[in-house]
Amino acid sequence: MAVAIPRRQLFIDGEWREPLLGKRIPVINPATEESIGDIPAATAEDVELAVEAARMALKRNKGKDWSRASGASRAKYLRAIAAKIIERKTELAKLESLDCGKPLDEAAWDMDDVAGCFEYYADLAEALDRKQRTPLSLPMETFKCHTIKEPIGVVGLITPWNYPLLMATWKVAPALAAGCTAILKPSELSSVTCLELAEICKEVALPPGVLNIVTGLGAEAGAPLASHCHVDKIAFTGSTETGRKIMIAAAQMIKPVSLELGGKSPIIVFEDVEIEKAVEWALFGCFWTNGQICSATSRLLVHESIAEEFIKRLVTWAKNIKISDPLEEGCRLGPVVSEGQYEKTKKFISTAKSEGATILCGGERPQHLQKGYFVEPTIISNVETSMQIWREEIFGPVLCVKIFRTEEEAIDLANDTHYGLAGAVLSKDPERCKRISEEIQAGIIWINCSQPCFCQAPWGGNKRSGFGRELGEWGLDNYLSVKQVTEYVSNDPWGWYPSPSKL
Repeated sequence: MAVAIPRRQLFIDGEWREPLLGKRIPVINPATEESIGDIPAATAEDVELAVEAARMALKRNKGKDWSRASGASRAKYLRAIAAKIIERKTELAKLESLDCGKPLDEAAWDMDDVAGCFEYYADLAEALDRKQRTPLSLPMETFKCHTIKEPIGVVGLITPWNYPLLMATWKVAPALAAGCTAILKPSELSSVTCLELAEICKEVALPPGVLNIVTGLGAEAGAPLASHCHVDKIAFTGSTETGRKIMIAAAQMIKPVSLELGGKSPIIVFEDVEIEKAVEWALFGCFWTNGQICSATSRLLVHESIAEEFIKRLVTWAKNIKISDPLEEGCRLGPVVSEGQYEKTKKFISTAKSEGATILCGGERPQHLQKGYFVEPTIISNVETSMQIWREEIFGPVLCVKIFRTEEEAIDLANDTHYGLAGAVLSKDPERCKRISEEIQAGIIWINCSQPCFCQAPWGGNKRSGFGRELGEWGLDNYLSVKQVTEYVSNDPWGWYPSPSKL
């Protein structure tokens, strides 16, 4: 089925609105390098309108229309959105593939996850009603106390290009479930499916202003959103450098932020693994989503006793990965998202080679693809820990390999990084896996696998990978403020000060 890129405008206060300055950004298909449409380019003036719409929606009818409505009433909208996502799954998956180069099978999988995430937070919105005003046990019988969880307010949601609609949903679904109103600013490199989310919101009659979607460049739309005085919280997924700028902007108003930033995650393979199974997980952990995953286990540590055989099998498997137009049946590696990302990835590889690393396979454009931002799945050995290729996030299909002798050495190598998003250990020894899962300094640990993600489980990192947790109940808590309500219930006076009438 042929799918054209719909021509959309900004989505503000429940309506399509042309950017005030009339600017638009071309949509480039990374598989062909051709312009296939365009998206609106918001500026600070448009962000101002979106924030005003969100603020009005938060307070409309004294909050009874949304922020103070029951969780059950908000859940109905979330479930309606989920149903529309499934209804349009095929179309949305193809739009996402055209926009960011993700293999079509992956994009379809992502749409299932999008719908599942909206359904999950619908359930949590309903559960929130049951948890409100739960009494707390106090040491004094003259007082009663309970807590109320309230939406934190108007939230700015800034999302990346590698999982365009899914990463947006990780923020939109819990924010709306909590009763917040939101302004979503997706990456200018892949905004198409987020604009289709706006159309879905219109179809399910989401109250105006509850979700506003402004597309545009980071400096022109993202920065004004992050620094806006009437935005109560910023949630951001993206690079560590941009996360630092958002923290600086938010600090001026003591505004809370949650940040899911870069990564350079390790995967440790011990000598007792089944090599074929372990090889596939090592490849999947790095090359899934065209290597453009913040949690990519791109630092492979292999025990010396199996290193030669493991690396040999790794290269053989990598050379057999189907790299093609992402819409082609069976594609398992598509192009990186943009020319800039393509050049950055190639530069990382050439620098590693010049520093003495060995390119075991890949590192070039596939010979059968003369157009598009394609990079062969690349495996690099003879890497020193001081090399750029080992220390910096690449966001491309590049896997670095080092050999270790002892468990202690593997742990030291795994933790020798500024990042702390994820890590993986592959071994048949349960006690060893338990030890290492406790020793690796990261927010997510995988045992005998890499990259599984479930909306019920918390997601986030530490160190320069950010702070805060998305998904699960923790994701909902990101958008809630806890209020204490304490009542004096005794008929007796407090009695701290002597009554003047008795003096």
